Amino acid sequence: MPIYTDQTGRNIDIPAVPRRIISLVPSQTEFLYDIGLSDEVIGITTFCIHPNSWFRSKTRIGGTKNIHLERILSLQPDLVIANKEENTAAQVLALATKVPVWISDIPDLNAALDMMMSLGEITGRSATASEICRKITVDFNTLASHKTVIRPKTAYLIWKDPYMSVGADTFIHDMLSRMGLDNVFVNYSRYPETSLAHLQVLAPELVFLSSEPYPFKEKHIPELQEHLPNARIKLVDGEYFSWYGSRLLGAVAYFRDLL
Repeated sequence: MPIYTDQTGRNIDIPAVPRRIISLVPSQTEFLYDIGLSDEVIGITTFCIHPNSWFRSKTRIGGTKNIHLERILSLQPDLVIANKEENTAAQVLALATKVPVWISDIPDLNAALDMMMSLGEITGRSATASEICRKITVDFNTLASHKTVIRPKTAYLIWKDPYMSVGADTFIHDMLSRMGLDNVFVNYSRYPETSLAHLQVLAPELVFLSSEPYPFKEKHIPELQEHLPNARIKLVDGEYFSWYGSRLLGAVAYFRDLL
């Protein structure tokens, strides 16, 4: 019986190539589509918006933080794919007593590539997953070779009221670093709260306002600009910074255009 180890160190018995898969993670749902599992994936969350065809047709099993356990079990999955950060631990572990659950934990690009290779192996799509990872690796290696010695001090904001940013142990921080940007919250962990006064002290030269989870718009720029008159403030597509699946295929081109 094949035993696989997930990214949290748990061993999972998966006796055969899964034929009934449920994904609890939007970015991983998109990856499952891109490696050709249209028939195998039977359930997704309400936040799994890519691809649109799946969003409209697949059974929805709740949100990432409030999955419906009974609905999931009624679908009789032989594999559920979850994430340590995006899903609720108590719910996922309760589900894992009933069905095989593979949990990802992704603080950086290398972990994202490992996740994709592992899921490719588990689902019998190793060749396709490997090619996606190869392309992503080539793109990011090219990005690294073009980084300059000038590293603008950068604040990446994910929430408002209160403002929140990203610490050094997040996937977004890794993306900023690979772009050649210095995260002004590098000495913080996870998603620290901040304020306009605190941002003034940190004095970022560049401020990114993410499209998710808080949907920043142009109307939110003036208040920040008033307190940070010397900063460049830009709206950014949060999916390219925080979706750690095949969305990364377009990330480097997006980062280049952004800078």
